[in-house]
Amino acid sequence: MAVVGAGPAGLAAAVTAADHGLRVTLLDAGERPGGQYYRHPADDLGADRPQALHHQWRAFTDRRDRLAAHEAAGRVTRLRSHHVWTVLRDGGQWALHALEGPEENPALVHADAVLLATGAYERQLPFPGWTLPGVVGAAGAQAMLKSGLVLPGRRVVVAGSGPLLLAVADSLSAAGARVPAVAEAALYTGYARHLPTLVRNPAKLAEAALFGSALLRHGTRLLMRHAVTEAHGTDRVEAVTVSRLDRNWRPIPGTGRRIPCDAVAVGQGLVPQLELATGLGCATRATADGTPALVLDHAQRTSVPGIWSAGETAGVGGAQLALVEGELAALAVAGRPLPGALVRGRARLRAFADAMGAAHRPGPGWTDWLTDTTDVCRCEEVPAGRVREAVTDLGATDARTVKLLTRAGMGWCQGRMCGQAVAALTGADPAADRRPFSCPVPLRHLAALPADAEPARPEPPGPERAPAEAAD
Repeated sequence: MAVVGAGPAGLAAAVTAADHGLRVTLLDAGERPGGQYYRHPADDLGADRPQALHHQWRAFTDRRDRLAAHEAAGRVTRLRSHHVWTVLRDGGQWALHALEGPEENPALVHADAVLLATGAYERQLPFPGWTLPGVVGAAGAQAMLKSGLVLPGRRVVVAGSGPLLLAVADSLSAAGARVPAVAEAALYTGYARHLPTLVRNPAKLAEAALFGSALLRHGTRLLMRHAVTEAHGTDRVEAVTVSRLDRNWRPIPGTGRRIPCDAVAVGQGLVPQLELATGLGCATRATADGTPALVLDHAQRTSVPGIWSAGETAGVGGAQLALVEGELAALAVAGRPLPGALVRGRARLRAFADAMGAAHRPGPGWTDWLTDTTDVCRCEEVPAGRVREAVTDLGATDARTVKLLTRAGMGWCQGRMCGQAVAALTGADPAADRRPFSCPVPLRHLAALPADAEPARPEPPGPERAPAEAAD
């Protein structure tokens, strides 16, 4: 069995599969297990309490130690700094092609079953000035702090939408930064429509209360239904304009206020990272927050036989849900019964993820804060006006056509930063722009692929597969 990704889902899957007798190859682009969520400082930084930057640290260390034991026993092979760029059929097995290390040496792993735990990346909705130094992703700011013990600035405005903002503001404040405001584009009252789900997830309510009390303690203002609509500065950000939004996220004229700062941590939630899965032909669905996610059955199987998935690829839901889904997927691959407690826990946490997505789904009016000169694609420096021109004057109706006409999405990040924004400006389905590879690949590696390499073929629609046996 091959597991792609060593974040919460992949880590849980690898150790659970090894616990049940499977030989596992765990491939991860990072050096250390934990993924983005469990990022932690390198040992040579001398951090005394890395757990202070995390929730549920014990859940990580338990699985990390089990992984180390399985590695020592030869049941798990962990391949560090391996970025899987495509998965192909090779006879009766799967061939996972990866780039190894900064030299991008080719690596090949064969497996009978593949579990994709590729996680998610941050959704960015651009605004004038967002390319200034000092403007960073909210998750990026937290990653800087967790892995490098570095603050993006001394006075940081946190903005965007989603519960991550509260965690970021708390972490930055605890580390010594001044956070004058958290600008949340949505309203937390949106959760009130999902009261039964909230009652079933008391730990989530307790966590929200903890973050709320931290905001009060640090003197941080929570500005709901507000967004950063412009960043100001010359060599780096010096201030931001925060504007009140209407229910469609359209800035209300005359409500802008200027807040001095030397950094902005901004992000509108997360987007499942699906390039490997969609390249295989796995079916997707639209989630409650408008992002695409994989269609999975009760056993975490995708629509492509032999391919499983767990974690954020099924819809962003957080580390606890990812741990549960990773364990369930590994049990299914091993042919074991699915414990009823885990199945129920997944349903409860997935329901909360749907409520969270619905509460923080971006409104269509956010594009009104874009001027025609605002860069949408940072890599290729494509402004919003050029994207709009491609739609209104040149007849583009999908993101791929816009990309061919403007180069938006052709840069190094391959549309991860601009994809959602380009889709919104185009009125296109963000899941429609499927890519054959998950990252840029040297041509020499493409030339080395066997001529008879086969892409996956999705299973044709049919009756739902029988559920696996459940046992408490």
